[in-house]
Amino acid sequence: MYPEGKPYDQGMLDVGDGNLVHWEVHGNPAGKPALVVHGGPGSGCHPRAVRPFDPDRYRVVLMDQRGCGRSTPHAGDPTTDMTVNTTRHLVADMERLRVHLGVDRWLLYGGSWGSTLILAYAERHPDRVSEIVISAVTTTRRSEIAWLYEGVGRFFPEAWERFRTGSGTDARTAAELVAAYARLTCHPDPAIREKATADWCAWEDAVVSLEGAGAPYGDRPDAARLALVRICSHYFAHGAWLEEGALLRDAHRLAGIPGVLVHGRLDLGGPLSTAWELARAWPDAELTVVNDSGHLGTEATRTQIRAALDRFAVNRPLA
Repeated sequence: MYPEGKPYDQGMLDVGDGNLVHWEVHGNPAGKPALVVHGGPGSGCHPRAVRPFDPDRYRVVLMDQRGCGRSTPHAGDPTTDMTVNTTRHLVADMERLRVHLGVDRWLLYGGSWGSTLILAYAERHPDRVSEIVISAVTTTRRSEIAWLYEGVGRFFPEAWERFRTGSGTDARTAAELVAAYARLTCHPDPAIREKATADWCAWEDAVVSLEGAGAPYGDRPDAARLALVRICSHYFAHGAWLEEGALLRDAHRLAGIPGVLVHGRLDLGGPLSTAWELARAWPDAELTVVNDSGHLGTEATRTQIRAALDRFAVNRPLA
């Protein structure tokens, strides 16, 4: 990976609805524009997200999606209005930032939830996307949500039972579970919000526990954890406001956009089948399967991502 570096420009963009979205730019001001689309939803961006990019050849934009990271108002505040935080809003925010920064077309890079948002944006604005690089492919279909919050419980039955119990209901399906947690994270009692946040993160950590990464969800600061769980449960309780299968159905809109998909064969949270389906629906995408990798990725995953970004760096759009 390349050095982490520091931003040469940053700011807060007013995207409406009382929301200010934090953004920053790294690398070469004259380089190829690229946007990092973070996961979660609600994780926020970290400066290390620029490390796959050659800082001499890329102008790398980071942004914190609504309600998380350094964007305001923060979803860690239970009074923050979540009705103006939807996939449609985030796609519009990305486009507003592109215009604000004077970018004509940019490469999109991200993984997990970030891949869903990348696809939603690219299918809405294909003329503004030069290339796409995605790891841990998801499309946030309700079937994928059902797998992550119910189906994969067959591998971790004790952890899933604790997760179900933590919902405070007798929920038996993923839809019921995520809706219950969405309600709990908005509860006026801070103790109830904190417990729901801890229970949710414990389940997420269980799903990736075989990858040896510790507790990547539970180890976050309190406000960041609450924002993550509140935003995740809010999005997943609504199927990300996407018609089931719409991103795969409309993948033909990506025609002409070169893409690289990198997915771990051992990804329990987001099985390889989604990446496989997307690669079949998007002829300009190439799929690389990393046999020893899970959802969080390995050195082999990062090598494939950097190789793709290095290759795309030479395909500079005309000014």
